[in-house]
Amino acid sequence: MRKKYDFSKARKNPYAKRLKKQITIRIDEPTVTYFKKVAEESGIPYQTLINLYLRDCAESKRSLSVEWSASA
Repeated sequence: MRKKYDFSKARKNPYAKRLKKQITIRIDEPTVTYFKKVAEESGIPYQTLINLYLRDCAESKRSLSVEWSASA
């Protein structure tokens, strides 16, 4: 290894925006089961499928509509 490296001609990573960040998220069992089933059928890992779905929601600026019903 060199003692010094010249980074004067370096450029920013063009893929830096696509880097993934590890987080902890709680997802209910039926949802995980659904994505695992789709993963088996498609051959794509279920975490990748969840990421693709969430990215699609974010890119299309899909908004969530939640209605709470009163329980007796």
